[in-house]
Amino acid sequence: MIVDIGTILECSIDEAIVHAKSPRLLEFVAAPLVRFVPVSPLVFPEAWSAGKYLVSLRLLGVVPFGKQAIVISMPPSETGFSLRDAGYSAIVNTWDHLIRITPHGSGCYYRDRVEVRAGLLTPIIWLFAQLFYRHRQRRWRALVKKDFDYGSSV
Repeated sequence: MIVDIGTILECSIDEAIVHAKSPRLLEFVAAPLVRFVPVSPLVFPEAWSAGKYLVSLRLLGVVPFGKQAIVISMPPSETGFSLRDAGYSAIVNTWDHLIRITPHGSGCYYRDRVEVRAGLLTPIIWLFAQLFYRHRQRRWRALVKKDFDYGSSV
């Protein structure tokens, strides 16, 4: 099943790309629904690069929900930027998340497209992904309005 959600960000495409490449942004936009605790490597890099990152998931920041592989690549994009996480876990066979950022007027258009496959749990995981990505994009927009001040409450 696929989740496909987009939003307009009132920032330059260059700013959006810099932040999309940052694990700090992932932690910020996922909070408080999900917390990602690095397992291997033990700390996140300053910026994502192609490779595999193993994380422990915490729902609502505290409830253990297993481990997930975040598998980063940056496919070429003719009109902007793309970042892909071909993730998976023991529960979710496929969590294929593609971020696309393209120019849009004086800002940019940000799109999350996620394919989830989890056997019989797929509809439940898909519903969670709908909620999660709408939450992420709401947090993205709020962060942009605060000029990317991660310290302010959003």
